[in-house]
Amino acid sequence: MQACSGAATPSMVGSIHRTKISPFPSNFPQKGFNNNLTFTDNSIYFSKHLSRFSFVSNSLVTGRPPSSVSVPAPNIEDDLTSFKDSELSDADPEVHSIIGKEKERQFKSLELIASENFTSRAVMEAVGSCLTNKYSEGLPGKRYYGGNEHIDELETLCQQRALEAFHLDGQKWGVNVQPLSGSPANFEVYTALLNPHDRIMGLDLPHGGHLSHGFMTPKRRVSGTSIYFESMPYRLDESTGLIDYDMLEKTATLFRPKLIIAGASAYPRDFDYPRMRKIADAVGAFLMMDMAHISGLVAASVVGNPFEYCDVVTTTTHKSLRGPRGGMIFYKKDTIFGVDLESAINNAVFPGLQGGPHNHTIGGLAVCLKHAQSAEFKAYQNNVVSNCRALASRLVELGYKLVSGGSDNHLVLVDLRPLGTDGARVEKILDLASITLNKNSVPGDKSALVPGGIRIGAPAMTTRGFKESEFVATADFIHEGIQLTLEASKLIPKTKLQEFLKFVASPDFPLRDRLSDLQKRVEVLTTQFPLPGL
Repeated sequence: MQACSGAATPSMVGSIHRTKISPFPSNFPQKGFNNNLTFTDNSIYFSKHLSRFSFVSNSLVTGRPPSSVSVPAPNIEDDLTSFKDSELSDADPEVHSIIGKEKERQFKSLELIASENFTSRAVMEAVGSCLTNKYSEGLPGKRYYGGNEHIDELETLCQQRALEAFHLDGQKWGVNVQPLSGSPANFEVYTALLNPHDRIMGLDLPHGGHLSHGFMTPKRRVSGTSIYFESMPYRLDESTGLIDYDMLEKTATLFRPKLIIAGASAYPRDFDYPRMRKIADAVGAFLMMDMAHISGLVAASVVGNPFEYCDVVTTTTHKSLRGPRGGMIFYKKDTIFGVDLESAINNAVFPGLQGGPHNHTIGGLAVCLKHAQSAEFKAYQNNVVSNCRALASRLVELGYKLVSGGSDNHLVLVDLRPLGTDGARVEKILDLASITLNKNSVPGDKSALVPGGIRIGAPAMTTRGFKESEFVATADFIHEGIQLTLEASKLIPKTKLQEFLKFVASPDFPLRDRLSDLQKRVEVLTTQFPLPGL
């Protein structure tokens, strides 16, 4: 990917240059470069055949003051201390090959995992830039290391864009863009607001919640959140598939949590924020929203706005938001229950739980947040919702039971138990047909390893250009795969999951030809649509 570039004068030119590339080419090359680079007239020059650093005066490579004299690079003999800055295919063919295979898999597959998306080329360029080289513990203007003037500019820009993307008043809201991902962001909020063994309530994992919201079983405290804090889940009404707010209110009145968490990883409906705010106020609790899955939908105002009711909002940045793999924490600039949210959260991020931020990720996030303010992005999010509804409608027509009966957002949750199968078996068969989705718990499940449902998301294939008609076809492909799963189960009845997985992956699998035919038809569809960024 492209290295960091900047304007330079002709006097900064040094070394031999053989290939000239614009700093922002319209067709970015797919392969890397085996070069040393210098700068002139806003362009980057690469010497393709130099095998070690060239310490050239009058060049930004050395950081020496510019002069009008260009001095050629000295001829340095090869020795063990020379650093060959090779492109990946030369430096590590094995990793290069794996990346190539993954690129091909992504291009050919019907990508339906609700927590995945395809980010843009511009984000990838920022993430693959020289920003990765800089250490910058602390906040803008308050760094432990020197040389952070440009990093400060970048992080401040990212914060500004984050507030703008979610339509927030900077006098009332602040944001920390340093969290490494969603789960760390959540734990940083807990660290800021709570003391060890304080009480929290989040949506139960088998009912669509998230591990980091306090999940535990009768035998084990699974999430670190449940180890350090006392957790009481709230759940869905199993008859409707909707959050049981009445039971949440009753339980919260008895349990008296200090923090109530909205948000989910597999809930196809919107949240009743006014009701949750009322419950939190009644028991004296902070209200936090983890909008990781729906942050792009929130930015585009196609679902409810958690900022009107919550004290803190966290998110990942790589799901519906289409950014790099990072996290953000938004907080009210108020003192609530004696806690200054701004200082408490910033201190929990650093030095509390993290060291230096990933500046290359913050750069990619800034790019993503600029795009999130565009008309194109809003149209995309509307398409995500309409595509998901088309998918849900077709699945219902085909006779499938959906948790809650449909979807208000980017995903649907299919209950496979009425068919006598499970999500793990269906996931495997579909994977062999280049259809990528995930097994998922549904209300009433006993096992997370062999759950009764599958989760299907619309963001990734909407990014690639799918419209409602393609999602109707997607539902038909999934239906065909489920029917193959049921037939396969009859061929090897009453077996454990591992025996079933081994059976369907073997060369002698009796349904191999039909599965291969399904795969070919899936790939004929998917390969008609480009893969962004690659």
